[in-house]
Amino acid sequence: MPNDYKKLLRSKTNRTICGVCGGLGEYIGVDPTVVRIIWLIASICSVGTGFVVYLLAAIIIPEE
Repeated sequence: MPNDYKKLLRSKTNRTICGVCGGLGEYIGVDPTVVRIIWLIASICSVGTGFVVYLLAAIIIPEE
């Protein structure tokens, strides 16, 4: 029985800061630039909570 599941990893090739948005974009099949723009808008609208979540994700999500 093959392992057909995808694993969320931080991207080494498609990164701007830590590779979280690049890895998330690759995981869901969306252009990472779109993920970065959505994350930036959400961070601004949530008064910085998105930045904290990004830092936590950079610590928790393993690098590929």
